[in-house]
Amino acid sequence: MALIAAITLIVVVGLDRIPQNPEYHDFSDSIGYFWLPNALNVLSNIPFVVVGTYGLVWLFQNRANSLSIVKSNEIAYWIFFGGTTLVGLGSGYYHIAPNNETLVWDRLPMTVAFMAFYAIILCEFVSEKWFRLVVFPLLFFGVLSVFYWWISESQGVGDLRYYAVVQFFPMLTIPIILLFFKPKFTLVSGYWVLLASYMLAKLLEHFDSQFHELFGIVSGHSIKHVLPAVGILYLLHIYKTRKLVTLRPDHVN
Repeated sequence: MALIAAITLIVVVGLDRIPQNPEYHDFSDSIGYFWLPNALNVLSNIPFVVVGTYGLVWLFQNRANSLSIVKSNEIAYWIFFGGTTLVGLGSGYYHIAPNNETLVWDRLPMTVAFMAFYAIILCEFVSEKWFRLVVFPLLFFGVLSVFYWWISESQGVGDLRYYAVVQFFPMLTIPIILLFFKPKFTLVSGYWVLLASYMLAKLLEHFDSQFHELFGIVSGHSIKHVLPAVGILYLLHIYKTRKLVTLRPDHVN
């Protein structure tokens, strides 16, 4: 996995910079209701806030063993659900007035949640010890990729290459990890469902206007916000019902 990451970074460094497409901010649904502009794109982020907060509450209840998580690395689960809550707030803020400056506050919490989720996968399937080494570097690289894009964009030389790595490298490697590494817990389906919901959300994002024409009232981008939140809610249910498979040597605290 480390070799794949190294090769990916080498390839990305060799690519030309990727600026932010200004048309990215032109969503098909710009209808406002009452005082709220772009209303459905804003309000469709509420499920992130609800599910993320619900996850934080469940983690607090975990003190009574209500969740099956890796207790020694509980920080990643807190960051994941906390980041999910902030995704809803940051994305909602962005969609009120879509531009590069507000997009930063959409991408920052999304990157934090994404890197925390990837760290959870590494911890549960690869190694707890390795997790302790990579969790904070992963978070740092994710946040840095957003600030690098933001600063480069403000200087007229926008570059999304490293943010693209944060977005797509986990999507490429998580299926490999789920298929070929031994899980610490049962019910791996929770991760497959969340992965599938995210991939479908990216598809809806790409075909935003086409889905808007198809459904009439709601756009692809609005649906895109709801799907991953549903996937995270399902994962929360899995965390409450799954069981420990076996205690591997690298999982001993």
